[in-house]
Amino acid sequence: MIKVVFFATPNIALNSFNFFINSKDYDVLALVTQKAKAQNRGKKIVEREITKIAKENNITVFEPDKISREPDVIEKLKEMKPDFFVTFAFGQILSQEVIDIPKFATINLHASLLPEYRGANPIATAIIDGKKETGITTMKTVLELDAGDICLQEKIEITPEMNVIELMDKISNLSPDLLDKTLKGLYEGTLIPFAQDNNKATFTKKLKKEEKEINWAAPAQKLHDKIRGMYLINTNQSTYKGKIIKILKTEVVENTVGQAGEIVEISKSGVVVKCLDNALRLLLVKPEGKGEMKASDWANGARIKKGDFFQ
Repeated sequence: MIKVVFFATPNIALNSFNFFINSKDYDVLALVTQKAKAQNRGKKIVEREITKIAKENNITVFEPDKISREPDVIEKLKEMKPDFFVTFAFGQILSQEVIDIPKFATINLHASLLPEYRGANPIATAIIDGKKETGITTMKTVLELDAGDICLQEKIEITPEMNVIELMDKISNLSPDLLDKTLKGLYEGTLIPFAQDNNKATFTKKLKKEEKEINWAAPAQKLHDKIRGMYLINTNQSTYKGKIIKILKTEVVENTVGQAGEIVEISKSGVVVKCLDNALRLLLVKPEGKGEMKASDWANGARIKKGDFFQ
């Protein structure tokens, strides 16, 4: 059996973690994850789902504040003599000492077609940039950010209406098979990693809170991509008559009349707002203090009129 230590934190890695646990070809020696954080107003600490799964399967769990500075954890990992470390959205930078522990390699699954979109936010960035394709990459981990040799890649289509949550689900579902092929190929010596072209590297950045605000004087397609790329993670919003309206789902419609931010049409299909060019039809919204609803229902309840403006 191939001995693996799995490094992961968010739920996007759950399918892969479960795969390794349930496969007869692998022995999961431990899970390394980040400590759970306080959630919501009550500040209650809720155990991570991946940690629950590990404990249910009697798998050792490490929750280091910063693994590169915790010699006790490092020593315990060395004693396990793993064949591979597998990292998937773990959220901490590994030191060279940690990277070198496994017999074969430390393998990272990155949610882009490297060398494009190195960094911590490749999934949302691909949608925000209007990409029609992204993918997943397995690579050998090195100290430089997402710069290691590529093992395998798989392309993923980004459909015109796909949001970031849907793309995450797609990535989560496809990742176990790519990781399985990668580890077995390296273990058996049938897979030869190849170097990235650093000249083609692009980098992502963390989304800032102020990026949630919608500037209606931008192109409609750019706003549509931004809204679906930040959906439920850093949901885009605008202000109408002093109330914050979160915009959850839109579609681009042709329109040449009106000014940026002006409501130019209200129907059962939604609320159409003029942008720099064309317009966006708001389909789903979440008004301040209320739940998610159809934009047409919000328009009826809030008595919105054609010619009104978002601020």
